[in-house]
Amino acid sequence: MGVCTFFGHRDCPDTVRPRLRETLVRLIEAEGVDLFYVGNHGAFDAMVHLLLRELEKSYPHIRYAVVLAYLPRKRADESLEALEDTMLPEGIESVPRRFAINWRNKWMLTRADWVIVYQKYTWGGAAAFSELARKRKKRVINLAEEEW
Repeated sequence: MGVCTFFGHRDCPDTVRPRLRETLVRLIEAEGVDLFYVGNHGAFDAMVHLLLRELEKSYPHIRYAVVLAYLPRKRADESLEALEDTMLPEGIESVPRRFAINWRNKWMLTRADWVIVYQKYTWGGAAAFSELARKRKKRVINLAEEEW
């Protein structure tokens, strides 16, 4: 059993999708990863979420959650179904809104054995959490690099 989380740039191109899928399958099949935590900000998180939803059909033993940084606000056009695979980490309700994403990301990182990143730049949240993951001795896979 293992846990994986994700950090990536908001502007992640769709060309990363095949490599991400291959990496997820490898972690599930070869490394026993069965729990995934993903955020909900930007193209990379959206891509991860869709792939996990697809992979759950072939690997029914895996679990995943979209970890929210903020309490959801019900919009008139949003169904409860849109929130069914989401969660709020315990304690986030007391975090000031401007620190919530950072706090949520640290929460996910603390629980992870594996971290998949899409990091092309040396600045921003993806770079900061990629570096923090390495400092904490997590196994980091950067999809922007050639091989892992």
